[in-house]
Amino acid sequence: MKFLSLIIFIPALMLSVLNAAAQNVTISIPVDPDTKLITYKEVVTVAGTPAELFNRAIEWVNKQYKNPMDATKIRNQATGLIEIIHRIELTKDVDGTKLLAGIVDYSMKLELKDGRYRYTITNFNLKDVSRKPIEFWMDTKDKTYIPLYADYLKQVDDFTRKLIESLNTGMQPPAPKKVDEW
Repeated sequence: MKFLSLIIFIPALMLSVLNAAAQNVTISIPVDPDTKLITYKEVVTVAGTPAELFNRAIEWVNKQYKNPMDATKIRNQATGLIEIIHRIELTKDVDGTKLLAGIVDYSMKLELKDGRYRYTITNFNLKDVSRKPIEFWMDTKDKTYIPLYADYLKQVDDFTRKLIESLNTGMQPPAPKKVDEW
């Protein structure tokens, strides 16, 4: 009888520990105070004319996305504007296997000026029967909240921060070419 109670107790204890660990995920997600939407936004100073920055941005887009023409909705060199709409694939762990948990669309705007550029990444929407803003995942007091939402938010945050890091690297001026003297 004690063995049977141990078989029931140990998995229940493990589930409660996993549940508590999932709830303790703390992430710093930037939320725009005006729109109340998750928004990553920054002005970055970098050497280059608007045309040079535009060319670097297009080169970055072409390396970053499998189908860059589909991802970019606006490519306007005259105004220095590039708009991207793309998606993030979320996963969940089921018995040690990563499964697709959902797709989140996002929009990214690159604005290019002399010696600087600004990126804005926002409009994160869960693709479902209808699109749902993912900000509802942040409300831990909502009766429909599940601890898995914290993991989804972390996946979105991790993806977005890596995207920003990749963009900032791609926007750096190219290294000066060494003259081959012989």
